[in-house]
Amino acid sequence: MSFSISQAARQARLASRQIAKLSATEKNTLLRDIASALLENTPQILVANELDLANGRSSGLDAAMLDRLMLNSDRLKGIATAVEEIASQSDPVGRIQNIERMPSGIQVGKMRIPLGVIAMIYESRPNVTIDAAALCLKAGNAVVLRGGKEALHSNLALAQCIHQALEKHGLAPAIVTVVPDPDRQVMNELMTLSNDIDLIIPRGGEGLIRFVSENSRIPVIQHYKGVCHLFVDEQADLSKALNILENGKTQRTGVCNSLETLLVHKSVAPSFMPMAASMLAKYNVKVHACERSIGYFELAAAATEEDWYAEYLALEIAVRVVDDMEAAVAHIETYGSGHTEVIVTQNYSAANEFVRIVDSAVVMANASSRFSDGGELGLGAEIGISTSKLHAYGPMGAESLTTEKFIVLGDGEIRS
Repeated sequence: MSFSISQAARQARLASRQIAKLSATEKNTLLRDIASALLENTPQILVANELDLANGRSSGLDAAMLDRLMLNSDRLKGIATAVEEIASQSDPVGRIQNIERMPSGIQVGKMRIPLGVIAMIYESRPNVTIDAAALCLKAGNAVVLRGGKEALHSNLALAQCIHQALEKHGLAPAIVTVVPDPDRQVMNELMTLSNDIDLIIPRGGEGLIRFVSENSRIPVIQHYKGVCHLFVDEQADLSKALNILENGKTQRTGVCNSLETLLVHKSVAPSFMPMAASMLAKYNVKVHACERSIGYFELAAAATEEDWYAEYLALEIAVRVVDDMEAAVAHIETYGSGHTEVIVTQNYSAANEFVRIVDSAVVMANASSRFSDGGELGLGAEIGISTSKLHAYGPMGAESLTTEKFIVLGDGEIRS
């Protein structure tokens, strides 16, 4: 029997009523059972993942994509731990805030409620299957997960763990639907199902996100790319700056919170640039340098306008010397993607000013951009990182997958 995405979306809509009615305790028990199922089924999941990796190698996936695709025992333990952390968090659903009594006598407040049915369209990363499902369940939503063909075996194996837990609790499997057909036409149809899908979250390359944003009839949370900047201020501790640069650029290059551009204050460039050049050379990082910085590097290429916009996702970085913090902020405003920006400085006022005026989803002082991650920021996991401001901005946890309704409490009042 062929798969019907419209039927799957309709079933998800009906099933969303089940998950929306669960208590916090019931949802948390469900999540912990999913975490246990992941660990119990690790051998089967890794066999499925190896099929995807073999197919990826034969089809020419690059190293960054293969790294995103790969699962191992440690990564699965990390995914299960993230689900446990989500279960341990407070439940956003049903939370009532800002109750106020009006002159009429009625009391007015707002209550957090689930969005309903969320669709995820994503590439390569099988961990998204679990992160998205867990966060949607925590927030009382059903979810339709359309992963890429490169991770199909892994995603279906992970889905079996989720459905094992749902079945144990007598819940409809349609609460979490993993689309088994990677055909692009299925994705195209999914984006038209506005009667049953409330929100689409694409997660992957810029091309995928632009395609979804331009073709969806359903509201879309956007995260085009992560052009993350590190600004080394004139009063920076240079050893801290070097460590933050090394961690941000070289620890894991194929992720959106890795550094892509280094901005250095002109007064510390003579001291810091040789340190940075030596470290980057050790990792064979390709450098695209401005006129004022190229002389510090042996094999740097001259930076072009395109380099300032680039999300390399590789051992590659753009470097620029700037006159002051104002120039650094101007560069970020012009070329940034609204993801994550970092200042390294021992000047408290400068750090405060940078954090206040830089308008990105995550702004840091004296910490690696690699912390720009839902798990590291206390969300347990993230369903995505929004670089658009409606209705969420930055890493999105369970609360970002809810909305608010007005509640009115009265004692027989009528409007005069």
